[in-house]
Amino acid sequence: MITAISPIDGRYASKVAELTECFSEYALVRNRVRVEVLWLVALCAEAGIPECRALTSEEQNLLTGIIDDFTPQEAEKVKAIERTTNHDVKAVEYYLKQKIEGTSLEELSEFLHFACTSEDINNLSHALMLKDGLAALLPHQQEIIDQLKAYSNDWKTVPMLARTHGQTASPTTIGKELAVFADRLARQKQKTEAVEILGKLNGAVGNYNAHLSAYPGIDWPALAKGIIENQLGLEQNPFTTQIEPHDYMAEIFDAISRFNTILIDLDRDIWTYISMAYFGQKTVAGEVGSSTMPHKVNPIDFENSEGNLGLANALFDHLSAKLPISRLQRDLTDSTVLRNMGVGFGYSMIAYQSTMKGLGKLKLNDGKIAADLDNAWEVMAEPVQTVMRKAGIEKPYEKLKDLTRGQDKITKETIREFVQTLELDEADKQRLLEMSPATYIGMAEAIVEKL
Repeated sequence: MITAISPIDGRYASKVAELTECFSEYALVRNRVRVEVLWLVALCAEAGIPECRALTSEEQNLLTGIIDDFTPQEAEKVKAIERTTNHDVKAVEYYLKQKIEGTSLEELSEFLHFACTSEDINNLSHALMLKDGLAALLPHQQEIIDQLKAYSNDWKTVPMLARTHGQTASPTTIGKELAVFADRLARQKQKTEAVEILGKLNGAVGNYNAHLSAYPGIDWPALAKGIIENQLGLEQNPFTTQIEPHDYMAEIFDAISRFNTILIDLDRDIWTYISMAYFGQKTVAGEVGSSTMPHKVNPIDFENSEGNLGLANALFDHLSAKLPISRLQRDLTDSTVLRNMGVGFGYSMIAYQSTMKGLGKLKLNDGKIAADLDNAWEVMAEPVQTVMRKAGIEKPYEKLKDLTRGQDKITKETIREFVQTLELDEADKQRLLEMSPATYIGMAEAIVEKL
């Protein structure tokens, strides 16, 4: 929308459309309705609550329909009630009472929201939002990992001059360097997936106080667990105050943030390789690289990704630092903060798509990579001095340092003439003479095979 304040809802709206079903106000209200209805159904199925009688099949269908047929238009009705109540969860309760008014369920209306605090409904709704959000976000993470694995395999034998501290260093392969990122990202995705999404349904301070005041003979934790785990697919947390403490949320946000940090590292490295002409970029008809320099094909996708990942992580860092903190049994500072979960997911999703777009444009510049290798014979000082150490030659490091450090040009001849002067085992000497920067890649290819 051209008038949107946030670029997530404006410029980038099409890129995050699937998240509207997870994190919008409509999604939050829809999940609240679901939790309230499931709680009523569970109460009616409990033999120890005779006043909340068993439901007929028609009544069950009516309640199921309220969940299944809940549309944005229905959510607007809830929001209209909220304008009077000034309480979002109470508005859901009143909405549901209106929905069953005039039906046989009306006599059960006071068992809607029975013994619940608003946070019983909210914490489960937010948990469901996160569950849905992860289902949308994680496949985008996997796309990046899969693309990196594919490139790693394609380019596992392509030698490349490494750089440490920005200076020429022992050669590697392009495939191996991308494999490092693929493995790092996969680890963080696994950590995100491993976090248990928790929920509570235990009243105003987490002790089932109101529940027991009305029905002391019921196993309320078991009843709540049935909804939380069997109906909603979450994990029950029995140790809460009025709020579920949100520690699991911090774990999720921290894991996504680490994934994003690693992706920033990848974006910057690929950007640098492009600037070194190791990678070219496929052009797209009609695209403009610069408003004044016609020749330019800028690495804008990786730059866009980096910027959006920074925004996402700034938000996730605040969420993970703030949410586990609540004064005594409850304060309201988490409420407005939680409404921004989807913003962090949104900036992350925009970034992931940008990285994928950039990766899809890459093309290898074999000639430039090979030329840089052939122009960096100084890196052969490492294997030569290592073999000299093996042979017991005095001060091998220092001799190679004198030969190579700070010199204007070290050539193949410089290295080979030096090797010829050494008293080495013949097999070792021959191996050094046959070695070049392009072949001095160690176990890079084998490391990729382990990915």
